[in-house]
This record gives sequence, C-alpha cells and structure tokens, in this order.
Amino acid sequence: MDLLNNITQYLIKEELMLATAESCTAGLIVSELARVPGSGQSIDCGLAVYSPEAKKRYLSVSFDTIDTHGLTSEAVAREMALGALDNNNADVALANTGVAGPNPGDDDTPIGTVCFAWAFRHRCRVHDFCETRRFNGERNEVRLAAAHYALERIPHYHRLACGNTTAA
Repeated sequence: MDLLNNITQYLIKEELMLATAESCTAGLIVSELARVPGSGQSIDCGLAVYSPEAKKRYLSVSFDTIDTHGLTSEAVAREMALGALDNNNADVALANTGVAGPNPGDDDTPIGTVCFAWAFRHRCRVHDFCETRRFNGERNEVRLAAAHYALERIPHYHRLACGNTTAA
C-alpha cells in the first residue's frame, strides 16, 4: 500500500492527471491506484483494451504496427500510451500489453513478458518512454506485478520528461 500512497501523493503534488490503457492488466493499474482515498483527483480514466480492434478504436493503434511488431511489443504499447494521452484529459498516460499466462503468446512470447509505455505532456511537448520486463508467477501475480511496476516508474519517467536528469 506504501507504493500506491506514494504514487497518489506524487500525482497530486505534481498536479498530474493519469489515463491508463491496459491490455494484460485489464484495468488493474487504475483499480489498484483507486484503493487510495483521494486518488480520484488524479485519475482521468482507465481503459481496458484487449483486442486489436479496441486498441485501434479507442487509442488509434495502427494495424500496421500490430502486424509489424506483434501485439506484445513496445511499439504497440507506445501507440497505446500516446492514444490515451491524446484522447483524454491527461498529463500522463501509461500503457501495457503482454502475456500474463497461462499460455505463451500467439507468437511464442514467453509468459510474464510485459511491454510498457509512459507518455507525458510537458510544456506543450509529448515525451514517451518504453520498457519490456519479464515477471514470474501465476497469471494474476504477473498482472499485479506489472500494474505496480507501471505505477512505480511514473516519477522516474516524469522527471526525465521534465528535464531532471537526476531521476532515480
């Protein structure tokens, strides 16, 4: 709960409004954050977008990007985050797409692989960052670990977006 409190306080202090675009976590990121009283003042929306069609419809993810890079890719996560930032009242958007299990992805992507993207609007510019991580555990353990990791990295990437190169 400390992580969730800390991230909520960070979002409030920095006056950031969050939107999420979640595939493998299916809304768990925003749900976890909403456990903290007062977090609602920093949450714009949480989108659960599993299918390629939903990613296209709600986030403007290109089918070409999906075909070229695969559903579980940083390229798709990046387009998801940028779409969430563009289509909502948010200063920060985070997105993920991955394989929580119990089976590997259609393209043999290993279980526990999650691609993340964070996008920030700062001084009329958009900054985006991507990572791929692998988590161990059963399906819901992977989803929870991915949700917490996505939230945990917000301050780091926000500081980089704002030009603070001493971000931890």
